[in-house]
Amino acid sequence: MSNYTIIVDPLSTGQEYPAAFREAGRLPVAVLSAAEPPPAYTTSWHPDDFEHVHYFTGDVRALADELRQYEPEYLVPGAESGVELCDQLIEILVPGTGNVPGLASARRDKWEMAQALTAAGVPRLRQFLTADPAEAEKWLKENDLLGKRLVIKPPKSAAGDEVYVVFEDGDWRERFDRVLGRTNKMGLTNDAVLIQEYAEGTEYLVDTYSVDGKHALVDVCRYTKVGRGDKIGIYRRIDFLAEDDPEVQALWPYTRQVLDAVGIRVGCGHVEVMMTADGPRLIEVAARPAGGGHQMVSELATGDNHIKRTVAHRVRGEVRDGFDLVQHLRGIFVIAPREGYFRNREVFADIESLKSFHWMKILYDEDAVVPETVDLFTCLAWVILIHSDAQVLDEDYKRVLDMEAGIVIDAP
Repeated sequence: MSNYTIIVDPLSTGQEYPAAFREAGRLPVAVLSAAEPPPAYTTSWHPDDFEHVHYFTGDVRALADELRQYEPEYLVPGAESGVELCDQLIEILVPGTGNVPGLASARRDKWEMAQALTAAGVPRLRQFLTADPAEAEKWLKENDLLGKRLVIKPPKSAAGDEVYVVFEDGDWRERFDRVLGRTNKMGLTNDAVLIQEYAEGTEYLVDTYSVDGKHALVDVCRYTKVGRGDKIGIYRRIDFLAEDDPEVQALWPYTRQVLDAVGIRVGCGHVEVMMTADGPRLIEVAARPAGGGHQMVSELATGDNHIKRTVAHRVRGEVRDGFDLVQHLRGIFVIAPREGYFRNREVFADIESLKSFHWMKILYDEDAVVPETVDLFTCLAWVILIHSDAQVLDEDYKRVLDMEAGIVIDAP
């Protein structure tokens, strides 16, 4: 038995892996998929948390040879940026123990996800990938989507980065040009643009853990998102649901089909699904832990999370077949309405008096320059409310929004 656990890109909430594995008696080893972490993850990179750190320089077999000294039994992806490299290393070091190799791109690239769903006969949204606006216009006409509401985004972004809505009869070419060629927050150049029909409905986050192709729920949340101008996917709140909730039962069969379609057989799954009038439709799926502070809120709501589930399985061989909702939790993302100097942290001075208040983190100091909130990376603060009475949660949620409305941000 190896005493080591190799984590590929232990960033975002993957930064919680080293402490969790150390507590379980394993020594964490980090592999970074580039010389530096992607811009979105810079603050979550803590090399001192690891016994050893290795860097990928372009030769995956040479990197695998470096890692053989640890006699790995498994490897774990910590963040979106490490998923593909982790898959490659698994097939060299411990072949046959990971997810389906031939579907690796479908677990990272949104266009390849859609193709995998089509091949498996799983319903999906209509979409098209191209770098040519003439091709895009032809596809829109052929699918009777020209002039309809659309979503435009990169094929490999995360957390709502560069996701735009084009309203009816809007200028889709302007958003197309805005995305194409830009370097996104994963540090990747958008060499093509994904155009997708707009999905109306309720969006859910479904977190899973799989062992030998058998999938189990870790948690399920109902998302509330808002838009600002042509930006969509701005997180407003999440509400955790019980496993036996009818909403969850309606989602779960479809989610399992998605996991099978993209070849997830072991480890974490993070699935975003829209329940539309035509049934559930995939927004995206990832083979890594949920990010954005989700591990903390998942543990508060269920007593478990992706990190704990991974360690329990990999170190102790423990496998769960579902989850328990131990308390009602609502997470709130505080939105900065514009970029500028944040002048009044005291606007939240009374937040601890709320009946359901549990925790808050303001991400910026007084008078700091804050970005306009356009995605998960740029929210101003996080608030967690916990209470047994749903009405109390609703009342306190409105009070938090009232506080948010009083935020003062001066122009830079």
